[in-house]
Amino acid sequence: MGRPERVVRELVGAHGRTYAEEAGIGLKDTPQPLYRLLVLSHLLSARIRGSVALATARALHEAGLRDPQRMARAGRRQRVDALGRGGYRRYDERTAAQLGDAAELLNERWGGDLRRLRREADGEVPELHRLLQEFPGMGPAGAGIFLREAQGVWPEAAPYLDAKALQGAERLNLPQEPERLTALAGDTDPAVLAAALVRAAVDKKVVEDTLRRAG
Repeated sequence: MGRPERVVRELVGAHGRTYAEEAGIGLKDTPQPLYRLLVLSHLLSARIRGSVALATARALHEAGLRDPQRMARAGRRQRVDALGRGGYRRYDERTAAQLGDAAELLNERWGGDLRRLRREADGEVPELHRLLQEFPGMGPAGAGIFLREAQGVWPEAAPYLDAKALQGAERLNLPQEPERLTALAGDTDPAVLAAALVRAAVDKKVVEDTLRRAG
């Protein structure tokens, strides 16, 4: 086994946990988990700590705002309070409005089911990326986070390694071509590989730990 393979093996072994899993989302190709991932992707794309975004996603779920119907029905104050409990205060008013508007759009256009958005894209990843950005507050980064995490259940998106994941590969002195990286990872879920690479991009301790383990 060459050094790049060892680096990938140690990275995934120690840090291969998707952000959806960390947020308590058992990701499946069903409406509620996909919606929770959409909300998580929105939160993670803001300029706040990832730990705050994850805590806020959990707080929204605990507040019962776990599907687009409930999110749309909730009052602004209920959404703001849930965001605050997660520590998401810097953008709470704007984000509360965006979450409500996004839920209404999902309900009205796709019947509350992101699988219908997927069918509209007809397997075209650029179209998926474009459609996801129609949700208020979801820019290119948020759409990329969603596809990066969803590729395990939406395999047409795989391998999806966005700029942040490739930044992690660079810090680990790994190839920066998605196909080469997934080849090095063998049968590892590409969503797990992508999340591990992102952790290397945002935390130098992950890089140091991985390189030490790889020897």
